[in-house]
Amino acid sequence: MKEQIFSNFLDPPEEPVYEKSKIVILPVPFDRTSTWIKGSDKGPDAIIQASANIELYDIETRSEIHKQGIFTEQPVISEDAGKMVKEVHEKVSRLLTDGKFVVTLGGEHSVSIGAIGAHAEKFKDLSILHLDAHSDRRDSYQGNRYSHACVMARAKEYVKNIVSVGVRSMDSSELASASKDAIFYAHEIHDSREWINKAVGKLSANVYVTIDVDVFDTGIMPSTGTPEPGGLGWYQVTRLLKAVAEKKNLAGFDVTELCPSPSNRSPDALAAKLVATILNYKFQEIKFKNKINF
Repeated sequence: MKEQIFSNFLDPPEEPVYEKSKIVILPVPFDRTSTWIKGSDKGPDAIIQASANIELYDIETRSEIHKQGIFTEQPVISEDAGKMVKEVHEKVSRLLTDGKFVVTLGGEHSVSIGAIGAHAEKFKDLSILHLDAHSDRRDSYQGNRYSHACVMARAKEYVKNIVSVGVRSMDSSELASASKDAIFYAHEIHDSREWINKAVGKLSANVYVTIDVDVFDTGIMPSTGTPEPGGLGWYQVTRLLKAVAEKKNLAGFDVTELCPSPSNRSPDALAAKLVATILNYKFQEIKFKNKINF
């Protein structure tokens, strides 16, 4: 039997209409600068396909995010990193002008640069919450300033306030641009919850979240281009994102670096569920009644 192909995130019962949708999913299947395992260009489609198997009702928030309208845009296709960044920037800017909440799906992490730039122009005093195994603060890598290893260096040209979480790999050349107060290293937070309030407290009123799925432990997220042992668990990440959604204005986010494997679809489901979970936190219909205690 041929596997069914889905073109809309969550495969809602009714065909999404752009004008009526509050949320737009923007796939960017770009993988040109990744330096080890290739395949993140297949990530956006894998996330969309996996999302069709997620229940539309969310138990935690007691809401159904598809009722807000989720329109899946045509993908941004490009062969050059610099050109891709520009095209994503322009596309996201148009979507924000139309009043949409934009979710960008990579592709390698460099797809985030254009999305971050567009949000920085739209939202004053924007800060970035960066979830990643790697610091990504090289100014250039292998002669390319738009490499996936340089994402936060480029982001800092738009946004000065960047808080990184889950980092456990970096080059010594990045130390000068890596403020100790703004990086929550995985080995320092793995057995505590106290860091969540500290991390959220360092963010401004408007927050853009950029997620490289290698922030997760390789046991639950093996499908990524540059895996690192010692990553975070599902509830560590979602507790943090829940706190951001409740205490700040979540302006937009991206999920990147999924390299899907035909023999293991669980990581695809994790990435799809992550997108849906963040959207439910953002647009939750029933506010959490209990005060968050970390």
